[in-house]
This record gives sequence, structure tokens and C-alpha cells, in this order.
Amino acid sequence: MSKRIKVPNTFQPIDDAVDSAWDTIRAIPGADKVFYGASEAANFSKIWHGLSLAQAVVLRDPKRAIATSAALGIEAALVNGPIKSLFERERPQVDDRPMKLRKPKTSSFPSGHASAAVVAASFITPGMGRFATFGVRAIAAVVSTSRIHVRIHHATDVAAGAATGWVLARALKPALVRVLRRV
Repeated sequence: MSKRIKVPNTFQPIDDAVDSAWDTIRAIPGADKVFYGASEAANFSKIWHGLSLAQAVVLRDPKRAIATSAALGIEAALVNGPIKSLFERERPQVDDRPMKLRKPKTSSFPSGHASAAVVAASFITPGMGRFATFGVRAIAAVVSTSRIHVRIHHATDVAAGAATGWVLARALKPALVRVLRRV
């Protein structure tokens, strides 16, 4: 394998400040259940495939679920494959977590959960009302920030993951829409 890019410590003060500030949220009773649950539900994009499938059933439009699942598959293949392989960054060091959680072996940079959340929200929300759009985006925000809460990612990993997801969604949407129109 070629040499990986080491993520510089330039943003470590930001990561440390966010992590320290997040301790206030970690102290809230029930916060662990919400954030650990969200993190677990988003493993392998389960929550996003489920929401997309429910939407397809309600709207009687299976192409929406197909487009979302295809986008999530491409996102996962790119982010968890070549993109994470480009970077070398250790995950936050934690001796003990209050709840059991799968710890990925890949680079911490960027967050795949955040990337998938943005891609999913970009594909699921078009045509929804304001309240439903807010709900999906709120779930995406909780999933993304859950990775900070559970100390699997640094805050800048989550920000980079969200930015990656935004770019991928913008690139994938036109292509997938064209393909599905032909089906």
C-alpha cells in the first residue's frame, strides 16, 4: 500500500474543545441511550435503508428506495474503501464506554456515519414537507454527532464526513436519477 496521508494535528484544539463541551451532553441522563442507539442504528446504514423503504411503501415509489440504497452503497464503497485508506488518523482513545459498541478498524478520518447521513438525507427529503424534512435532517444530525458522543470520531472527522457526503450526494443524484428514469 502506498504511503497514507497523516491527518495533521492542526485542528486538535477544536476537537479537544468540542469533546470537552460534549461532556455536558454526556452528563444528561438518557443521552447515552439516544446517541449509542443512533450510532448502532446507523451501522451499515440500517436506519437509512429502513426509512427509505418505508418512504417507498408510503409513496408507492420503489425507485426512491432503489436510488437511496444505490447512493448509500456507492458512498460506503468510496468512503470506507479508498477515501479512508488515503488517511491515517487514530480514533479517540477511550478506556471504557458506558455501552457496548462496535469499534471500526479503519481510519477515523472521515466519519462514514456522517457521510452516509448526509447522502441519505439528500436522497430521502426531496418532495417532503417541512416537518418531515426537519425530522430526517434531525436524525442525520443525531447520527453524525453520535460519533462524537461515543468517542469513535473526532469532531473534525464528523465535519469532514458530512462534507464528503454532501459532495457525493451532489455528484450521485443526477446520475442515479437518469439511470432510474430508464428503468
